[in-house]
Amino acid sequence: MVNRSRAAADAPQGRALAARVKPADDSRDSFPGEHWLVLGAGLAVWTLTRKSPSFLVRTAGMLAGSALVGRAASGRDGLSRLVRWLPVGGRVR
Repeated sequence: MVNRSRAAADAPQGRALAARVKPADDSRDSFPGEHWLVLGAGLAVWTLTRKSPSFLVRTAGMLAGSALVGRAASGRDGLSRLVRWLPVGGRVR
């Protein structure tokens, strides 16, 4: 039996953490080439973990690499800035 109350209890904490981290990230100055470094880090994580014998290491590497590459592609504003250009993106704020 799955304890759904624990998952429901963790969700607000994750949102609270994101609410604290985002303003701090937005207030700092970017440096030139920041997205290239994040892209390189994401590709490095993918490359270093893809042939690991451990399923957990491969999965964690894929998730971390995907998050870093997504961050590099979308920038600080997130994907919402890019989604606005799609036909259904007019409703995105």
